[in-house]
Amino acid sequence: MNMLETQVDPAKTKTIIEYSSGSTVISMSMIARVMHGIEDTRAYLSNKTSEAKLRLMQFFGLDITLFGGPSQPEPFDERGGIQNARRKAMHSEEILNPNQYENDDNWQAHIRWTGPQIFKQLPEINVLCAGMGTSGTMTGLGTYFGKVKPSVVRLAVCTAPGDRVPGPRSFALLGPVEFPWKEAVDVIEEVNSPDSYSLSLDLCREGVVCGPSSGFNLQGLFQMLEKRKKAGTLAELAGPDGLIHSVFLCCDLPYQYIGEYFQKLSPEKFHPIRNERLARVDLYRYDESWERSPVVLFTRFYEPPRSLTQSLLSDIVLKSQCCILDLRTSADFSTWHLPGSVNIPLRSLDSHTPKPFSEPSVLEAQWLELEELFSDRDAVSRLHSHHVLAICYNGDTARVATSVLRAKGIEADSLRGGYQALRDHHLWGDGSISSTDRAYSPVAVPVEQTN
Repeated sequence: MNMLETQVDPAKTKTIIEYSSGSTVISMSMIARVMHGIEDTRAYLSNKTSEAKLRLMQFFGLDITLFGGPSQPEPFDERGGIQNARRKAMHSEEILNPNQYENDDNWQAHIRWTGPQIFKQLPEINVLCAGMGTSGTMTGLGTYFGKVKPSVVRLAVCTAPGDRVPGPRSFALLGPVEFPWKEAVDVIEEVNSPDSYSLSLDLCREGVVCGPSSGFNLQGLFQMLEKRKKAGTLAELAGPDGLIHSVFLCCDLPYQYIGEYFQKLSPEKFHPIRNERLARVDLYRYDESWERSPVVLFTRFYEPPRSLTQSLLSDIVLKSQCCILDLRTSADFSTWHLPGSVNIPLRSLDSHTPKPFSEPSVLEAQWLELEELFSDRDAVSRLHSHHVLAICYNGDTARVATSVLRAKGIEADSLRGGYQALRDHHLWGDGSISSTDRAYSPVAVPVEQTN
């Protein structure tokens, strides 16, 4: 906000460009849109940025350009994205590059706002801890507390050499930074990424929802306090009340870094996912309206019976443009089946098979078989102009089949409760079976039946 407040020219500025790892440029885009009416904010960033963060930036309406090379280029490296953004702005009055790496409004914002807010809430403060990225936060806060309360120990945290945490930089990369950070810092700690992610995870699980840079800051604070404790100088930090009032900055959220937590930390940090194999199957939607009661046989799929007899279900006639797919075994189909139905026996189903929604391995096997079966274009094309009813022993496998068929563009329903429901409703009959009713290969699914 501070950087845009003085630099945006209402008559000229139409585009904001900034090299940023994410949070800064997202904030810029919102402030530019809401406070300055600028819709076009462009983010320059490393090609090593996680997909989750890229999607987050797209979500907030940013125009993204990726750059190769180091993920944290030196601010004055002409080959990096920071200087590319700077050059772009130099060639057009309509483009503003706030350039957080060189803009004094960056660190002065923390003298203007962040420092006074902290001091108002905790005037007893003894230790202040912040990470070093652009160094703007620490420069501003360190400068502010150096004036209002010089006794505050100002701790800056850098990434360990050769390591990376989103946002902060290593001490070596701070060399070219021109902000007066050296005068604003008393102590420097170096923190590695596993400790940063681990402590962030612990904080989140205790209700302080924050990202790896926040865990990074707290780890730096813990390291400094531990060193003081071992050296016997910890008490020197205490205030008149004998307590050490410490402040560390929670400067990010964990959500865009979720994948990195699993990369950086050991599997023991996370509970395993039970039935994880189901994440790769049963991928299509379900709808309660696709599960039909036995009444549907008489209202949607069969012509009204001529008379009510004990052999009712053996005498009814299948309507044109309707198809009944029976998924039971060939043996059970031959014993009794609905008139005009087509038998597609599944390898993964018999009368003793557990229900797919109670046994994950059954669901996996049945879904994979149904997906393969109905991926046959010829078989599916024959069903496209028909209303399909899938039926099985208890209804659940037919429900899975309906989900797959609907995903392939077929109007399909399942019979809730399957053949067991027909038995429960006393609709099961031992009527004769037409000689034209037979079992069919799943490779070629006919839909025209003669009765």
